[in-house]
Amino acid sequence: MYNLCIIKPNKNAFSETFIQEHINRLAGNKTVLYGGAFPVYDNEGKFLIKSKLGILSYLIQKRILKKTSIKVRTDALVTYFKTQKTDVVLAEYGMVGAMVTEACQLAGVPLVIHFHGADVHHRATVASYFALYQKAFKYASYFVAVSTDMVEALKQLGAPPDKIILAPCGVDTTKFTQVDVLNAGPAFLAIGRFVEKKSPDSVVKAFKLVHQKFPDATLTMVGQGPLFEAIQTMVEQLGLNQSVNLTGVLKTEQIRELMAKSRCFVQHSVTAKNGDMEGTPVTILEAGSSGLPIVSTLHAGIKEAVVNGKTGYLVAEHDIEGMAEKMMLFAANAKFAEQVGSAGREHILKNYDISYSIAKLNKALKRSITGN
Repeated sequence: MYNLCIIKPNKNAFSETFIQEHINRLAGNKTVLYGGAFPVYDNEGKFLIKSKLGILSYLIQKRILKKTSIKVRTDALVTYFKTQKTDVVLAEYGMVGAMVTEACQLAGVPLVIHFHGADVHHRATVASYFALYQKAFKYASYFVAVSTDMVEALKQLGAPPDKIILAPCGVDTTKFTQVDVLNAGPAFLAIGRFVEKKSPDSVVKAFKLVHQKFPDATLTMVGQGPLFEAIQTMVEQLGLNQSVNLTGVLKTEQIRELMAKSRCFVQHSVTAKNGDMEGTPVTILEAGSSGLPIVSTLHAGIKEAVVNGKTGYLVAEHDIEGMAEKMMLFAANAKFAEQVGSAGREHILKNYDISYSIAKLNKALKRSITGN
């Protein structure tokens, strides 16, 4: 059994369930580090830098001198790898992988970097880390992409094609099981952060058109984010207070309960002005696994997760009227929604069960250690 160190940027983030799945499901004796683009804490919340003088030196260099390469921090990570006898590192997000490449190299530990979305597409982020990415592309064993669009983006950035592995995050299809779409009312469900690339305003505007023809239709939007208050205001201004429910962040169990009461899942993902894009949204996979028909956009990994015209409908980004038109098809016909949703579950079972992505990751991690 090998020793796997998983490095993630955040201690806890409600939108990063895919990272927790890696922690729960991947093989190996696992340790977890976190603390931003470069880890400074272990899984018990203790500093990797052990001396008070070292911590002071680190804080001065980071917060006052604004340094990105800090020797005392790198040395602490190298020491941690050696003390824990780490056999391989899985870095969650490209920025994290780029930052820890030097420490992995100094410790002689193989590195696998899992990209997720903004780390490949957000222009400012890519520009800031571009030089470090090039070093990571040379050293790391593998780079995991979650969509074919991301595979191509990584190639454009300079990642060696033979090191890129396509492995969408996947979904636990035993937890997200077929719901009773046929007996659900015209209830639409959207789940995701309230940020530009999720375009929650487009969802509300499309629903307004649906609501004009189907007054009994409802929309539940789960999540939080910088656009939350603006969406609250929009809902009020459009007179949709009685039909749109903004729940905030919910637990997985609560989300499953909502899916069981819904007829259709909606998400209007777009490319943000700063270039940020989706990978393959886990909520799309969860909805598909639940047998909900999906109305979304021709965007990133969604184009593969949803078979347009078979398991749902995909419209052009910012096509609000087109989205409303497809939503109305499901609002009008529960039987049709059930048929499309059932096809969606079959597609997810065949292609996106989490066991597939975990198997690919396990194989990559093992091969990075053995070299074959």
